[in-house]
Amino acid sequence: MTVRHLFAGTILTTLLSAAVAAQPTIYPAPTDETPEFWQQSGATALQQALATQPNTNQARNVILFVGDGMGISTITAARIFVGQMQGSSGEENLLSFEHFPHVALSKTYNTNQQTSDSAGTMTAMMSGIKTRAGVIGVNQYATRADCASAQGTEVPSLMQQAAGRGMATGFVTTTRVTHATPAATFAHSPERDWESDADLSDEARRNGCVDIAAQLLAFDYGHGINVAMGGGIEAFVPSTETEPVSGRAGARQDGRNLTREWQEKYDNSAFIWHRDQLNSLDLENTRHLLGLFSRSQMSYAFDRPVGESGQPTLPEMTSAAIQLLQNQSGDNGFFLMVEAGRIDHAHHAGNAFRALHDTEELARAVDVAQSLTQDQDTLIIVTADHSHTLTIGGYATRGNPILGTVIANNDHGHAHDTPRLAQDQMPFTTLGYRDGMGYSEAAGGDRRYAQPVAAGRHNLSEVDTTHPDFHQEALVPLESEGHAGEDVAIFAQGPWAHLFHGVHEQHYIYYVMRHALGW
Repeated sequence: MTVRHLFAGTILTTLLSAAVAAQPTIYPAPTDETPEFWQQSGATALQQALATQPNTNQARNVILFVGDGMGISTITAARIFVGQMQGSSGEENLLSFEHFPHVALSKTYNTNQQTSDSAGTMTAMMSGIKTRAGVIGVNQYATRADCASAQGTEVPSLMQQAAGRGMATGFVTTTRVTHATPAATFAHSPERDWESDADLSDEARRNGCVDIAAQLLAFDYGHGINVAMGGGIEAFVPSTETEPVSGRAGARQDGRNLTREWQEKYDNSAFIWHRDQLNSLDLENTRHLLGLFSRSQMSYAFDRPVGESGQPTLPEMTSAAIQLLQNQSGDNGFFLMVEAGRIDHAHHAGNAFRALHDTEELARAVDVAQSLTQDQDTLIIVTADHSHTLTIGGYATRGNPILGTVIANNDHGHAHDTPRLAQDQMPFTTLGYRDGMGYSEAAGGDRRYAQPVAAGRHNLSEVDTTHPDFHQEALVPLESEGHAGEDVAIFAQGPWAHLFHGVHEQHYIYYVMRHALGW
């Protein structure tokens, strides 16, 4: 499979786009779900489990997928969402990584916060230590946003160590490449927001802290970073020049154009900013690839349809990255981190539709990784940095549209003809958020909130809650929906994947990756 032939998701994308035109109906439970079906499926699952043997090969490659904000409720809702868009009742569906043989739970707290952020959690996964919220690649003795306090607290990341051992390395993301999750693979900073030199505080400048974008260019382990793809070009271009994506001035104040410096630093390197350039790239002979496809974050997957955007899909970037890394890895293998970062942003906006759509795109990227690698020598891990406050409830009948209002069953277990009403005599949705700005119909296709915080209950009787721009109701009024503190899932296959076996501290993921690589 090549990046030019990654259109397997086009049919599903078309279905998803068409399905929002009207309120979907309730799908019946599959007719083959007889008592005998359940008995046979249970026995089959048991036999498969009994036949599962630990893979104790030394891993040649490691691919870490991070669904930013992809809590278990998000996975469950996305599973149903995708199944329903494919014409089934949905609950019986599985996403690609849910077929992995080994599953565990990860405890996501930071050293100073019960409910975590992405910077501290990704540092835990990449560097093997828990640390504070808001800091990247430094230990808990660094004070956030205090450059002087961070000196001497830096901790190496697995990607830095992999490059130092001669492995090919890289990451792809749908966020800015300088955002917290990708930054934790290569940077060290007491403040996650120091993405460009324009973001540095006066104290940081005085004490010599370097912005995250510049640290990407300063990566000096092994042969350097082979792949870095995502958004955020404004942090790489000076304010005296225009960047090619939007034609607007860059953000840097130091006069440096880091995209040119990338090409000057590496032989056989490429800098690209459009999907067509990625599709035509010579992946065999390109050794170092920098792809920056948007000024800031890349678009949500639903707003980035294949063939209609200058931005590639996450599966396309994953395919290109793996092929390039395979070509450059020689006998040493590769490490790749893939982030579906905008799951998190859609949740912060209280927009479950886009969060589920981006989760589906992550599942397709995992499919691509599986098709391009071998289970015998490649450890693939799919996890999240933290969860969100998305909830699933209301006693909806089987097959009820996951984005719809709840239709419950009657006393005989059959679906009612009308939505269930709460005690305030108004219908409610299956999905909701604990906190955030709350309800918005976002009329006219405006995906931003058009009014102040609208938490609490609203009459949804005449509202299409399955529309892409609908924002679910929230209980607690906040300026943005927040992270949740419960455990997240770890799915794994390949060498030593069986070491994920229970409830783990999040930094344990780093030690499994190291062990699988034979370090």
